[in-house]
Amino acid sequence: MRLKRTDEFRADAVRIALTSGLTRKQVASDLGIGLSTLNKWITAHRHTALVSGKNLDLARENKRLRRENRILKEERDILKGPQPSSRAKSHEVSVHRRAWL
Repeated sequence: MRLKRTDEFRADAVRIALTSGLTRKQVASDLGIGLSTLNKWITAHRHTALVSGKNLDLARENKRLRRENRILKEERDILKGPQPSSRAKSHEVSVHRRAWL
């Protein structure tokens, strides 16, 4: 009967294999697993780490683009807003007091 290993056990096995300085064959033997099993776990770990790295890059770019978009919207809103004029209100017309004399 096959023994199902936990994800934690697999992660620890991969960490030991990659950082201990021992050969994979020695690590597999010490942990009581097959060499091919350990190699599969390492391959899966590397693929997951690569995908995670890509996701991290995408998240950083997404954050940068959202910030840039927010700034551009603020600039657009400033330009679309009411333009300053010499009149207090746009519907008023000022008349010089001597114009009627």
